[in-house]
Amino acid sequence: MNDNLIINFTPTGMIPTKNMTPHVPITASEIVEDVHKVSEIGITMVHLHARDEITGIPTYKKEVYAEIIEGIRKYAPELVICVSLSGRNFGELEQRADPLNLEGNLKPDMGSLTLSSLNFNKTASINSPEMVTNLAKRMKEKGIVPELEVFDIGMINYAKYLKKKAIIQAPYYYNLLFGNIACSQANLLHAGVMINDLPDSSYWSLAGIGNDQLMMNSLSIAIGGGVRIGIEDNIWFDAERTKLATNSELIERIHIIAKANNRKVMSPKEFRKKMNLAPGNGLYGRL
Repeated sequence: MNDNLIINFTPTGMIPTKNMTPHVPITASEIVEDVHKVSEIGITMVHLHARDEITGIPTYKKEVYAEIIEGIRKYAPELVICVSLSGRNFGELEQRADPLNLEGNLKPDMGSLTLSSLNFNKTASINSPEMVTNLAKRMKEKGIVPELEVFDIGMINYAKYLKKKAIIQAPYYYNLLFGNIACSQANLLHAGVMINDLPDSSYWSLAGIGNDQLMMNSLSIAIGGGVRIGIEDNIWFDAERTKLATNSELIERIHIIAKANNRKVMSPKEFRKKMNLAPGNGLYGRL
């Protein structure tokens, strides 16, 4: 169980477009500004996706991530930054690993690692055993911590395999995602089984897709976990889908729920200590 509340902020993702919601940040400057706003409200870490400035299409290019990270660290030098290494649009290792090549003040602290292939509503995320292993090895070599993304219980078992092979090492951070059409659903049984199966020395957050976001976030706050929250997973503020959410509104609501449950938000500094991360302020990644 986590003591203070990990808030993992997911501002952009790969799916939301300006046609879907004007509130999704697409350009580097928009993403930086949104992260700035919510960091003043209070978050622990940010999970970044980069987009092409002209087309808005997701990109793996480290140069775009560099612009975003540089902008964020000008005002939040301790914030924990995770870059997406998603396989939904990109199939080559060197493409997916490109953001891991950033160094110095631009080095990400973490990189996302989805632990198996899966289907979304209209697309697939292909994560072969070789790809997952190579990404994990690349992160270990560079001192970047995997953000372990789990959509069903088999992915936890694969993380244990990577642990056994000494490809990943404790402490671990897991995002447990619920409500995707082809994966674990957003209910107490699925959540309980997955949480119970996590290895020792694990920190975890619950996420819900679409209307399931608020329920899974609320559940996690109540039982001592963290939350993954942002427009990436849900563009609506209400279940009736009458109001498009801003990222700031989503974060503010999490703070209200946390306060009602006597949960304080975990600072980036505290999370860095728990995850054996460098202290920030020019030093990033795992110690």
